[in-house]
Amino acid sequence: MAVVLWLLPRVAINIPLWGLIIMMIALGVYNYRNYRLSKKALVKKPMISPDIGSRGRTTTPISPKGYVRVNGELWRASSSSTIDAGEEIAIVGIEGMTLLIRPIEKDNHTRKDDAFSG
Repeated sequence: MAVVLWLLPRVAINIPLWGLIIMMIALGVYNYRNYRLSKKALVKKPMISPDIGSRGRTTTPISPKGYVRVNGELWRASSSSTIDAGEEIAIVGIEGMTLLIRPIEKDNHTRKDDAFSG
């Protein structure tokens, strides 16, 4: 407000002090109302979210945060380990709008049937 009081008269704009006070109060009320309306939307749980155990694929490296694609939707994700882009993941939890994920281990083991045949 001090900048407005100092700067506006230099460019030949004279607004009375009471006018500035009313404008600042109106701006404060407007910002408070928008904050209250937005806060409800930000803390609301998603209506359609992937289930725990769902699988997807990373679109960016996860270290510790990044993005994954699950059921065709892009989600923000977080993991306790580093995961490269393009890796398959499983959802282990949901925290707000962020998926908690873990990498799916690749199965390099031979099947038991093949190991014992022979």
